[in-house]
Amino acid sequence: MSLTDLLSPSDIAAALRDCQAPDSFSPKKFFQISGMSKKSSSQLKEIFRILDNDQSGFIEEDELKYFLQRFECGARVLTTSETKTFLAAADHDGDGKIGAEGIDCFKYR
Repeated sequence: MSLTDLLSPSDIAAALRDCQAPDSFSPKKFFQISGMSKKSSSQLKEIFRILDNDQSGFIEEDELKYFLQRFECGARVLTTSETKTFLAAADHDGDGKIGAEGIDCFKYR
């Protein structure tokens, strides 16, 4: 399964266009534009599984900085500031990684 099985390619493209400039990435806005904020918990778990590049059950800071590239190969890498802000918003237990138990934070409702 790929992200385009769960999200519209045109919505993904629009979300990536919105954050092309360094330090312009907003997780909330990205999830809204890409359609992730409207997905069910089970769909979000599948998206999480796809984004968890090493299949460890967590998305660590090193994986998170390449978040946009999981949606499109040529997308930019998140800046250090963007990565840390994103991680802080989604890491509910402070262990420095995002676990599947916090997947609903991807809804950013």
